Amino acid sequence: MTQALAATTPLSFAIVGAGAVGCYFGAMLARAGHAVTLIGRPAHVRAIEEHGLHLQTATEDSFVPLHASTQPEAVRGADVVFLCVKSGDTEAAAREIKPYVHPDTLLLTLQNGVNNDARARAVLGNACIVAAAVVYVATAMAGPGHVRHYGRGDLVLAPSPLSTTVATQLQTAGIPTQISDNVRGALWAKLIINSAVNALSALLQQPYGWLMQQIGAEEVVQDIVTECLAVARADGVRIPGDIHAALRTIVATMPGQLSSTAQDIARGKPTEIEHLNGYVVQRGTQLGIATPVNRTLLVLVRMMESRNASQQQA
Repeated sequence: MTQALAATTPLSFAIVGAGAVGCYFGAMLARAGHAVTLIGRPAHVRAIEEHGLHLQTATEDSFVPLHASTQPEAVRGADVVFLCVKSGDTEAAAREIKPYVHPDTLLLTLQNGVNNDARARAVLGNACIVAAAVVYVATAMAGPGHVRHYGRGDLVLAPSPLSTTVATQLQTAGIPTQISDNVRGALWAKLIINSAVNALSALLQQPYGWLMQQIGAEEVVQDIVTECLAVARADGVRIPGDIHAALRTIVATMPGQLSSTAQDIARGKPTEIEHLNGYVVQRGTQLGIATPVNRTLLVLVRMMESRNASQQQA
């Protein structure tokens, strides 16, 4: 694939780590006529192969036919790969797919955290083109092969030789997409928002709206954000927009949403806390910026993960 490819020519997409985020975008692309392969867990794959992907939104309840596989080699031949695995699995997933991508493949990291593209690039080298993407979508898996969409569904892409073509295709598929020369800042902005509410939602198993109605919650969130912004500034990051306004909008538009960290804790799965509040703590330590509130949340979520692991082993 080259940048000269006609904007109307359907592309082939492979989605590695097809959880809630990957399934939603995969369904949108498949309905627009693109070839889509979801790569996920066996139960998930079986359900999709038997019935199609069950997509449930505020306005529809449908089954979208597309291909699914459990094998990393299923990325072979894809024009675009969405890397949607948990941030802790980035390097492992990149190693698995490396033999099956080609130099013209565009791999987009649709993940939480701010450095997944660099980590994937360190593994893949020149095997393919790697670019960061910022994802704004509220989704959750309701069961094998069943994704629920609660809000938004837009992407911001880093510039690459293929970004314009891919952005056009995504927009045509109903996925609002823009290209930004400050994707690092956008990733940090999302990191700060996630750090502000994800851990609290996980620790209390409550949605955003309930959290922000509690006495003192606004002040705690302010402390988290202040620490994050101090680390970002020390790291030379330019944060776009108004973080506080963005937080208020998320709470107002998705008051019933549990964070992804809360969903992981509820299911007894490892979380991405090391790449959220944990990254703020790590980078703050490196830059000499104190982050006591973020550190407290990090340690508390780690304790919950440890408790879940102990219960599963019992």
